[in-house]
Formats: sequence, structure tokens, C-alpha cells
Amino acid sequence: MNYIRVLILSSMFGKIISVLSAAVLLASVSVYCRPVSDVLPRPAELHYGQGYLKMDAGDILSSARVRQSIVKSEPESYTIEVSKDSVIIVAGDSAGLFYAWQTLSQLAGVPLEVAETAQGPGFSLRTVEGVRIPCVTVRDSPRFAWRGYMQDVSRHFFDIGFLKKQIDAMAALKLNRLHLHLTDAAGWRVEIDRYPLLTSLAAWREGDLWKDWWFGDRKYLPEGTPGAYGGYYTKEELRELVRYAAGRYVAIVPEIELPSHSEEVLTAYPELSCTGEPYKHSDFCIGKEETFEFLENVLTEIMDIFPSQYIHIGGDEASKKAWAECPLCQARMREEGLSDVDELQSYMIRRIGTFLESHGRIPVGWDEIMQGGADSAAVVMAWRGVDQGVRAAEGGNRTIMSPGAFCYFDTYQDDPSTLPPAMGGYTPLSKVYSFEPVPDSLDSAAASNIIGVQANLWCEYIPTEDHAELMIFPRLFALAEVAWSPAADRDYDDFHRRALKLCGQMRDKGYNVFDLAHEVGDRPVSQQPVEHLARGCKVIYNAPYNAAYAAGGDTALTDGLHGGWTYGDGRWQGFISRGRLDVTVDLGRMTDVHSVEMDFMQVCGPEVFLPAETVISVSDDGSEFRELRRITREVVRDDRVTFVTDGWYAAGEISSDSSVSSAASGASDIPDASVEASVPARYVRVQARSGQYGGWVFTDEIVVR
Repeated sequence: MNYIRVLILSSMFGKIISVLSAAVLLASVSVYCRPVSDVLPRPAELHYGQGYLKMDAGDILSSARVRQSIVKSEPESYTIEVSKDSVIIVAGDSAGLFYAWQTLSQLAGVPLEVAETAQGPGFSLRTVEGVRIPCVTVRDSPRFAWRGYMQDVSRHFFDIGFLKKQIDAMAALKLNRLHLHLTDAAGWRVEIDRYPLLTSLAAWREGDLWKDWWFGDRKYLPEGTPGAYGGYYTKEELRELVRYAAGRYVAIVPEIELPSHSEEVLTAYPELSCTGEPYKHSDFCIGKEETFEFLENVLTEIMDIFPSQYIHIGGDEASKKAWAECPLCQARMREEGLSDVDELQSYMIRRIGTFLESHGRIPVGWDEIMQGGADSAAVVMAWRGVDQGVRAAEGGNRTIMSPGAFCYFDTYQDDPSTLPPAMGGYTPLSKVYSFEPVPDSLDSAAASNIIGVQANLWCEYIPTEDHAELMIFPRLFALAEVAWSPAADRDYDDFHRRALKLCGQMRDKGYNVFDLAHEVGDRPVSQQPVEHLARGCKVIYNAPYNAAYAAGGDTALTDGLHGGWTYGDGRWQGFISRGRLDVTVDLGRMTDVHSVEMDFMQVCGPEVFLPAETVISVSDDGSEFRELRRITREVVRDDRVTFVTDGWYAAGEISSDSSVSSAASGASDIPDASVEASVPARYVRVQARSGQYGGWVFTDEIVVR
């Protein structure tokens, strides 16, 4: 009997174990199969339930089938509840409802269709194939009120169709401000009835490419002249664009540049400059009342086109030179009690700002509007650095963070040799994603003044729509997530996964997107330190480095670190004094030297050039030097980013470190070996002199072996 009982118990126990094992297996499968969110930007909260809402091929999920309501709460906020048989949306306002549908579109993997109805915008998802929307709860709202993108249409002109296409992308990314840079030296782009020469002359130039025009005669041509390049938007075109954008909850913010970047205006209407001569000035004359009459008339017509609460008035990069010599500007300074030209600029910015405020608008300006004192009502757009935004916010101004290091998309996003020409620099997707707009150093009051972030695409080197989109995407994905999503739990690996998927979807919609899947990354030699005899040795600067590009200071050239794709990465040291680069490395003792080498770079847009001559010398005592090699080259202005390695090598010592010999991307200059086996020396001197274009000389490390 006991034996039989044991058999029965064993059988029962086995069945229990089998059931438990199956349950564990099912649970693990259930966890494994739980959906992974592809929503971008990442919602504040997203929690998956069990199961799916199924849609068959040809099904339409429309506003009529979704239980949706607006309950006034936080602007642009929404919640979504998806169950197996229903979708419920509750939004804080109409914008929140729109963004809820954008999220629902991403969850379903189906494009959102927007239709205008008598009751307002109608939304729908139309399936071609069967889809499953995961059961999910989403609670979401934006981190910042201003989530912007700026398109430069002056340097190269882009038509209305292109702008609408970018508005569609912005809306999908929950961006809500399109800043149009409508005026600059390269061309005026908006119809102004009162001043017809702005579009019949100042909108047209000689030369399709900005660089050819800028480095040429910089001539403007009458509209209709054979070969004239340019264009402008009519008022009706812009009003229609405003309506189109408003239907996607994007406000268009126009920018009219003042007091500078106005060569085109001052050629068409030279009487507004200090001397009245065309082709001579970029700054308006602040001493003339006619200047303010012109600007107020223009802005009146701009406000009639654009209902935006915000009007951008530029304010950046004024030379101010003519003002110091202009009798009328000097008289204005005396009358207003202004002590310098910075305060004179501030007078203009404040006066125009007051004019805009009297019409119910808010002035926005680049961070130079703080020079001489900023109107507290003005919004400051910080482009020269996060520190400028901190200064504005702490001073009480509402601030939009748009620092060039993170938010300028005219820079390279990968190995420059694999991409079309750009302004220079290196701003990969990961760097944009790493941007934190609110520094920890700010107190809560100052932090609350930071109202948003913005990406900018300056188009000096971007002449076509395909090129522009290549620069925009996917970096705008990262900016959108910085602008919308909570700062906590930011995860680049997860973002990269979602960005890759969105890249494919954007290509399917006809956008020209950078090939993120095959991204190279930063310059290979910058990835790890290099060991050599001079590492950690003292460097004597016979000519100074420039404080703006000090890199690691006095130790930068012997710290074992090569620079990356951009001279602004904190590793390349910049020289602009008359002697350019002239340094002596003290090795500390007599040493057998087998090679000396250093890298240089050229990016012509920002006036960074290869040296025309490099001289490498050695000495026993630091006074008497013996020249080992003199390298000369013709410096050629081009569109490429070029890296070269100049060096001296003893017999049999051609670039003993393969990582150094591969430092060049593009042209390189590895010289033939010396006939000498090695040279004894304590001091190594490197001199690099500029060529016909002058400009900057940059190097990153003097490698001695």
C-alpha cells in the first residue's frame, strides 16, 4: 500500500511541476513579447497593457470612432487609453489632441491623415495592411513651450512646397515653432509693398552658390536679369503657408535682420546707411530717423502677414564700425546719453522692441541684444553658448537655448569625407541628444525663464532641398526629444533604436535622411590617447595660441590627445597671431629623436587653412637650432575638410605609429625619410606659417618618437 501511495504522490507532484513550468514559460514568453515603444519623442509616461486593438486591411480609425474630449488643463497635454475594443483620448487643448493622434499614429505604424472639417481638424489612420495597436496608457505633456526649428531661406532660396514638407515633419515630432530667416546679405525673401526694390533687386544676386557670390563681387541684379539667382515669397504665399502650419499647430516666426546683416537692403536703399553709398555697409545708420521709419513700415507689413506673437529682429554680429565715425550716430549717442556703440545698438533694439510691443507682439533677438542692456520684455535666443543663455535667464529675460555647439545643423554629422560640403564643425546625433538646456547651476527662478530650445539650419553651404534634409534628419529627432521629453531617464541607445526606425519611415515618405545605420563616428585617431616621447613635456610658446581656441592650454600639444573632425572640440589649438604656430617642446634631457610629426586641418568657410610652410628643427640647448625639414605647399581654397600630417622621419622610420599615419582624411603629406638614422636633441621646434589667405592655423599634438 505504501508503495502505491508513493507512486500516486509522485505522479501528482510531477503534474504540478509540469503545470508550474508551463506557467513560468508562458509568463516569460508574455514578458518577452511585450511591445517596445517606438514613439519619438519619448512620452512622459507610457505603460503597456495586455493584448492589442486589431485593425484589418482597409480599416479607418477616425475621430468619429475614437472617444476624444478636451478638458482644459496643461497646454499641449494629452492621455491615451487603448484597449482591445476602444481608444479614448483626453487632451488639455486642441494642440494636445493633435499630438495624441501623432502618438497614436506612431503606435499603429500608420501615417496620420489630417482633414479640415466644419468642426475643426479631423484625424484618421487608414490601414493598407492589417495592424495591431498595443493596449497602452500614455500620459504626456511637453517639457518646453518653445520647440523650434529655424530655416535659413536667404543664403539659398527654398520654395513653399519644401517648407510645407518640413512643417509636416515638425508636426510629427511635436515641434511648434518654425523660425524663418527671411533676410540677410544674400537675399531679401519677403514681398513688402512699400519698398519694391527689396524684391526687384535685393532678392536677386550674381551666382547660384552662396560661396561663389560671397567670395566674389557680391553683386545684386535686377529681377529678370539672365543668370540672376534668388527669389521671394509673395504675401499671399506666406499667408497660405501660415494657414497650413497653423493646421499642424506650428507657428511661423519671421525674422527681419537689424541692425546688421543688411547689405542687400543698404544696396537697394543706400540712404539708410551711414554714408549713403551702396555696396559699402552691412549696418543700418541708427542716427537717421529714416532708418526707423523704414523698419517700422516693414515690420507693420510683416505683422499683417504673420499673426505670430513673436517677431524675430536679429541683433547679431553688427560690426558697429561706421557708427563710431558717423556724425549722425554720434549725435544720437549724445542726445540719448549713450556711452558707446553697444548702447547705441541697444537703443535701436529697445526702440524697435517697444514698437512691436505697442502692436501686441514680443520681440525676439539673438543674444547680442544683451550688449548695452536688453529690454526685459524681449526674448533672448542664445546661440553663442549656454553661458549666454544663463546670463539672459538670470537677468530676467525669457530665453530660448540654441547654442551652436549643439543646435547648429550646418555642421558635419559624420566623417566629412563621406558627406557633401558644410560650414565645418562636427555635431553628431549623439551630441545633439546630450544637450541639456537647463544647467544645474540655475536657481528655480532663472530656470523658469528658459522657455525652450531651437535647432538652426544656416544654408551658406546648402544649396539644394536634398542637402538640407540630409542635414536636418535625424538630428532634428534628437532636438525634438530634448524639447519635449522629460530630462530624466534619457537613454541614447534606446533613442538610437527608435531613430533608426523613424529614418526608414521618413525615407518612405520621400525625405532624404542621413544614413544613420552606417555612421562612422568621430575621427579614428581621436578615439584613444597616443604614447610618445613628448607626452607630458613642457611646451614653450614663441607665438601665443588664441584664447578662444586654447584647447588644453599650455599642455594641449603634448597631452597625448588627437583632435576630432572639428577644430572646436577642445583638442585642436588655434593660432592667429602674426607668427601663427611657433612652439618649442622641451623633452627634459638629450634624447635620440627618430620622428617628429603633427596634424593640421583646413576648413575654408571659417577661414581655417593648412600652413603654407612647416619647419621642424632641433636643438641641444634651446638657443641654436638645426633645421631637419621644411615642408611647403600651395594652399588652395576649396569646399573640403582636409587633414594632413607634416613630419620629419629618420631613415626607416616612416610613421611608426599606424594610428598617426592614418590621421589624414583627404589629402596627407607624409615626407620621405631622412638619410639620418636619428638625431640627438633635447628641444624640438615646430613652426607653421600661413599662406596667401591668412586665416587660422590649428594643430592638436606634436608627436615625438
